[in-house]
Amino acid sequence: MSTVKLTVNGKAVSVEAEDRTLLVHLLRDHLNLTGTHIGCDTSQCGACVIHVDGRAVKSCTMLAGQAAGSSVTTIEGIAKGDELHPMQAAIRDNHALQCGYCTPGMIMAAIDIVHRHDGKLDETTVRHELEGNICRCTGYHNIVKAVLDAAGRMKVSQAAE
Repeated sequence: MSTVKLTVNGKAVSVEAEDRTLLVHLLRDHLNLTGTHIGCDTSQCGACVIHVDGRAVKSCTMLAGQAAGSSVTTIEGIAKGDELHPMQAAIRDNHALQCGYCTPGMIMAAIDIVHRHDGKLDETTVRHELEGNICRCTGYHNIVKAVLDAAGRMKVSQAAE
């Protein structure tokens, strides 16, 4: 057992965990942050995507100890109180979900995509960038529309800050 100290959704946490504990299990089982889903345990589906130090990471491929000292953001940490993150709002407004299982990971990956491309995205780029996130329900059309919509919203919200 080791003590893993990190910041999760803006709060400092210290958790006793076995050295072999994956970050996704630390979040779900030790911190009760169940919005991060486990879909495949092989990094194929993207349901477990979170942000570590501002970058998208598949948390099923990272040991909790590797995140020690890092800032971790999960789907539970992106809204500001009752105000949805622009990506969450765009997903809702563009009807970009059905069962919702992939949605948290898709949102976290999409936020990273927008940041890495400085909001300058087109449909081809979004589709290429989302290849690591599997959705079995929607066919991606509305997800792509939502990411493009959110890119504009995120630019506006950053300019307002």
